[in-house]
Amino acid sequence: MKNLTLLTLALAACLTTFAQAPQKLWTETDRKYTVDQLKRTRDALVAETENLTPAQWAFHESPDRWSIGEVVEHLALWEIIWAREISMGTRNKPQPELNQTSKPDSYYAEWIMEPNPHKSPDFSRPSGFIEGKNNLAFFLKLRNQTISFVETTQADMRAHFELTATDSPRNMHQVYIFQWGHVDRHLRQIRKIKQHPNYPASALTSK
Repeated sequence: MKNLTLLTLALAACLTTFAQAPQKLWTETDRKYTVDQLKRTRDALVAETENLTPAQWAFHESPDRWSIGEVVEHLALWEIIWAREISMGTRNKPQPELNQTSKPDSYYAEWIMEPNPHKSPDFSRPSGFIEGKNNLAFFLKLRNQTISFVETTQADMRAHFELTATDSPRNMHQVYIFQWGHVDRHLRQIRKIKQHPNYPASALTSK
């Protein structure tokens, strides 16, 4: 009888805990979407840059414009910044109520892809010291780490928010929208560089 009573109490405690556990706002559909976009933009960047010659990596449209190598270094630096923001955000106390005043996902997707130029802060400006192809390796190492994290994390990315004083902070899912959208934005820049009339021709392959 005593054992039956203990079992009943334990079962009741488990059921109570389960009933009190908040339902996650970040769904498996959200996770898949994020992983798919991170992979899509990674693969698109590889396709645009993996076969560039040293001259193509280093070409500048004008002295004040970044080369493709510098663009990719900039993207790699932001991979570090996004990872730090996610790390800090997921350690914050969940605040799902902030979703009531947060802007919708579409706002962030549209803002990151707007055609107007964005000014890069000093901490994410490329040094230009890294050889072109090494910038791609730099980016890929960091992006693949991010993908592995997103695939396995149990954090509720729509309940954790960045540290900000604004009335509409971004949740972590929206930070990821900025992360992959930022690559899309600079893919557009890379394609524009390639269209410049002075862009170096590819080396002829020997037969």
